[in-house]
Amino acid sequence: MRKEVEIVIENTNQKVHITPGLSLHDIARIFEIKLKHQILGAMVNNQIKELDYEVFTPKTIRFIDITHQAGMRMYQRSLFFVLQKAVRDIIPNSKVRIEHSVSKGFYCEIDGCNQSLELPLIFTICDKMREIIAADLPFRRDKVLTIDAVKIFQNSGYHDRARLFITRPKLYTSVYYLSDISDYFFGSLVPSTGYLKVFDLVKYYDGMLLRIPKRFNPEEVEDLVLQNKMFDIFQEYKNWVEILGVESVAAINDEVKKGNSSELIKISEALHEKKVARIADKIHNSPNNVKVVLISGPSSSGKTTFAKRLAVHLKVNGLKPYTISLDNYFVNREDTPRDEHGEYDFEALEALDITYFNNDLIKLLNGEEVNLPKFSFEQGKRFFDNTKLKIEDNGIIVIEGIHALNPKLTPLIPADKKFKVYISALTSLSIDGINRIPTTDNRLIRRIVRDFRYRGYSAYDTISRWESVRRGEDKNIFPYQEEADEMFNSALLLEFGILKSYAEPILQEVPSNKPEYDEAMRLLKFLSYFSPISDKEVPPTSIIREFLGGSTFSYK
Repeated sequence: MRKEVEIVIENTNQKVHITPGLSLHDIARIFEIKLKHQILGAMVNNQIKELDYEVFTPKTIRFIDITHQAGMRMYQRSLFFVLQKAVRDIIPNSKVRIEHSVSKGFYCEIDGCNQSLELPLIFTICDKMREIIAADLPFRRDKVLTIDAVKIFQNSGYHDRARLFITRPKLYTSVYYLSDISDYFFGSLVPSTGYLKVFDLVKYYDGMLLRIPKRFNPEEVEDLVLQNKMFDIFQEYKNWVEILGVESVAAINDEVKKGNSSELIKISEALHEKKVARIADKIHNSPNNVKVVLISGPSSSGKTTFAKRLAVHLKVNGLKPYTISLDNYFVNREDTPRDEHGEYDFEALEALDITYFNNDLIKLLNGEEVNLPKFSFEQGKRFFDNTKLKIEDNGIIVIEGIHALNPKLTPLIPADKKFKVYISALTSLSIDGINRIPTTDNRLIRRIVRDFRYRGYSAYDTISRWESVRRGEDKNIFPYQEEADEMFNSALLLEFGILKSYAEPILQEVPSNKPEYDEAMRLLKFLSYFSPISDKEVPPTSIIREFLGGSTFSYK
């Protein structure tokens, strides 16, 4: 008789013994594990595993549903596979491309489609997806030699993917199957198509938008929020990388191998410089005599460096920029609002003294001198150190912060005197066409490097705070991004290859006994796809220098 294996089921705080070889699905059934929503997978020793994973040695297991970020990713990937099969069933030899996340869904186009992607065809694809889901077809995963996987991808028409795996030093690769088609996914899938009942597919620009469930209310699809400006900036960058021929990771790795990384760095930086100059020109040439520039964006988007570079270009145009920090307008600590957990909510708009801030702005715009406040974070109080400010006739005030685009921040300032800029790292690169690169991963890797180098935080610290940061962005930043007069994409073409050597050793230090370990391993796997690139060619004014170091701008 085989010796039983001890496991810990964290959901119920049970320590139990099982027969070796039981799958996670069996364990959940035997011990009657119930979550609020359907179980999609499990964290086994703090790493995501699919429900067919078999347990042979002692493990700690935590079952997850769609409310867990890893569960939501499983659901999304599996839905992508169903969409791919539906399209290929209807249009043989075609391929879906998952372009980017926008309007709380995923914008998709179809390669190899000789008919217009209009509503009748989209309805047909959607109906086929529902048919596949109703059939409850299993997702099957095989581990094969990478050289064999390359042949499978080439035969399926996934040439970018084949090129990527030729250069990736892995002996084996996982290939997924759904009925008669094969594919590769950057992460785990749910057990079968029957798990994917909530979705929608609608017409969106020249393609279609795959709508997904709400993470914390998965019986409903996400609300459709039009983001025309966001979509335009994504498409502009996508068209640009396609012109350069570097729209996939494999293409970038090929250019690095050829020794072209220096040129691509110069091109990326030149694009940034051109965009910043154009925004400065637009501000200068505004018929309304703009006096206040408001810059907002999510964490690690490069707001500070962008503001400094914009100030340089405003000076070139004959303007005199003055920077005001919103941090100095915090209310005293005892007046700070609290969140639902009773903790101080420093990211709430009400954490700022809006009235005082607007009164100072009005005085400055009227030509009066203002005694600028300062804020002591140690004491939690406002103080003054006799810092005076008076705006000259050619002066312009530059304000950067998470609330900058919220109309409630500057209600006393005439709309025609304000110019609003939204900035984020809007990655339009794809790993291989269907495995997209989330913009949040771009920003998270930047923040991990910066926090370690300049704030004394480990990758564990940064990852553990990231969910809270994202909630604050969802509440305070993203609802106002379409208010912007201009959007700036701070993503750089080669930054993942540059960040790789900085981020990998930091991520490797995340303890395996922490829940954040899975996220660290996911990011390490992601970075493994990129060829390393030296940062010696990155100029000292680059946005990425805000995170790596070596900038000629001061961030004190």
